[in-house]
Amino acid sequence: MDKVPRHIGYILDGNRRWAKQHGLPTYEGHLAGYNALKDVIEATAAKGVEYISFYSWSTENWSRAEEEVRGVFSLVRRLFKIDLKNLQKEGYRLLVLGSKERLPEDIKKMITKAEQESSGGTRATLAMCFNYGGQQEIVAATQRALRDGADPDTLDVESLGRYMDYPEVPPCDLIVRTSGEQRLSNFMLWRSAYSELLFLEKYWPEMTADDVTAILDEYNARDRRHGG
Repeated sequence: MDKVPRHIGYILDGNRRWAKQHGLPTYEGHLAGYNALKDVIEATAAKGVEYISFYSWSTENWSRAEEEVRGVFSLVRRLFKIDLKNLQKEGYRLLVLGSKERLPEDIKKMITKAEQESSGGTRATLAMCFNYGGQQEIVAATQRALRDGADPDTLDVESLGRYMDYPEVPPCDLIVRTSGEQRLSNFMLWRSAYSELLFLEKYWPEMTADDVTAILDEYNARDRRHGG
């Protein structure tokens, strides 16, 4: 490969449809997607990608059935209690983008602890988009800027960018969405202005390390001009 993207964003779509296709409860689809995520993260980092973001829970997902919400949050607790400790040992840093509103207190504490304990990680930065919405992030950033005394007449892309959730997370070079849907669904709107977009037909639980290789091959075949 000639080019390694600095930041890949993954939209994890199709867990529920995969479960339905296999005659399984919705929770089993999310569990399969959770297991696939670990494999994809490992394969992506192994290729030299510095930032890996993934859409785990959007601000719109609260409208789903209560049973499904409980199942997803049980997996999130498992992620923080068990798997993140292994990821920290392997040198990953974790950042969680999104609002803390509506989150259970124990998960808020887990987020804070995981971010602090993984802060020295250098292998790759994992940007978990949890209770996240791209429009909401931009609104929150604008509010922070105005509260900080920013002059609306001089506020520009660069200065507003410093108020985004974790502004050190760079723009997405590539955004990958599974399940055949071709939209961003409010993911990384600020960081996707010149992102390459790749839409895959397979459901997220079907993703493997081989798919990461194919994704990077496709990225290398494209000519990014950034408007030039």
